[in-house]
Amino acid sequence: MPPPLLTATFLILFLLTTTTTTTTSQESDPESDCTNKWIHIRYLPSQFNLDLLLNCSQYPLFDNFCSYLTNHGLGQKTHNNSHSWYRTDPFMLELIFHRRMLEYPCLTPDPNLADAIYIPYFAGLDSLNYLFGPQVNSSFLHGLDLYHYLVHLDTPSIWQKNFGHDHFLVMARSAWDFIQPLSNDPPIFGTSFLELPEFYNVTALTFEARAYPWQERAIPYPTSFHPPNLAFLDSWVNRVRKSRRSALMLFAAGGGISANPNIRRSIRLECENSTSMSMNGTGYDKLCEFVDCSNGICEHDPIRFMKPMLQASFCLQPPGDTPTRRSTFDGIIAGCIPVFFEELTAKKQYGWHMPEEKYKEFSVFIPKEDVVFKGLRILDVLMSIPRGEVRRMRENVIEMIPRIMYRKHGSSLGLRSKKDAFDIAVEGTLQRIKSRLEELTAQ
Repeated sequence: MPPPLLTATFLILFLLTTTTTTTTSQESDPESDCTNKWIHIRYLPSQFNLDLLLNCSQYPLFDNFCSYLTNHGLGQKTHNNSHSWYRTDPFMLELIFHRRMLEYPCLTPDPNLADAIYIPYFAGLDSLNYLFGPQVNSSFLHGLDLYHYLVHLDTPSIWQKNFGHDHFLVMARSAWDFIQPLSNDPPIFGTSFLELPEFYNVTALTFEARAYPWQERAIPYPTSFHPPNLAFLDSWVNRVRKSRRSALMLFAAGGGISANPNIRRSIRLECENSTSMSMNGTGYDKLCEFVDCSNGICEHDPIRFMKPMLQASFCLQPPGDTPTRRSTFDGIIAGCIPVFFEELTAKKQYGWHMPEEKYKEFSVFIPKEDVVFKGLRILDVLMSIPRGEVRRMRENVIEMIPRIMYRKHGSSLGLRSKKDAFDIAVEGTLQRIKSRLEELTAQ
């Protein structure tokens, strides 16, 4: 039996939108310029998407994610009167992206007319079987059923036209979770999806890419902010712009308690010691604010960290288990200038959404080795930045908010005029596929 949250109505609506939108959206906006933008959504059996939602409570080593499926993956509202804020789980991006694809203005039911083919496979959710479920020792199988269906069971000519070079999908986890070598015996954590030669040609949109990716491109983690219209976006941006920044810097995270030298430990120690420092002439009430997010207590409670972020000039974004952090995008939503300690945290990741050449205009970079091993104080670096420069950087951060947020599905026409994280990801994917097909043709 499915959990109560997944009612029959929800499932019927999900199925209807999945199966019918591709035949109608081509007629929904006839004046759209869809040259080089046509996308075809491949039909997949429910085992590759819908059935994975029905299993939302069946992974004992992973959080029960049933409550995060509401609002097509945005999760429950933070409170009943909220219009833009949700308890969004980042791992639900596959649902969020799929729902937005269904209202993409340039869908075509004819794969032969398409410039790109979207695979509506919930890859990250399916990986739970191999990461935490009964197939943990069969991680090399992840994706093989999908490949067999795409290539042999469902209109093989769609795949054979470009052998997957025109296909793309979303994988709502770090790429590191999908690159276990096929030769590992016994297997370690992760699946081998991106190591399968069968999928080498497919573009995978992940939260985090490897340093030299071939298949994957990183796109922003979803935050909890999903405005439905331009008025709510503008209202939030005005609040961010007017917010008094009473703390110089903020660190919202867990970890840093190990005795071994590492950047998180250095940050926590510096934050604790800052309370005894003189703040004369700094203009701040506090030099460092620490929000303890240990044990995942902040993940679905944006109020816990968004208010402090609104009151800080700089948000520290050190790497954790992997280089990237959702907090980077939470901070930008709050107008908090990101401070990076490793280029793989963002600069080498999100080129479509945050161009690499622009980083000096909206962020600060401090090498983690200088902090951990050379005694460089983060506070000294940040306090040395002129106030005028801080204001300019914050304004650049605020201007980025629409680019890194995922607006709510079914949003107003006015808000659709501003490109959000989804729009930019689709544009980047189309351009990437076009370039690769041109290279193949030239060979």
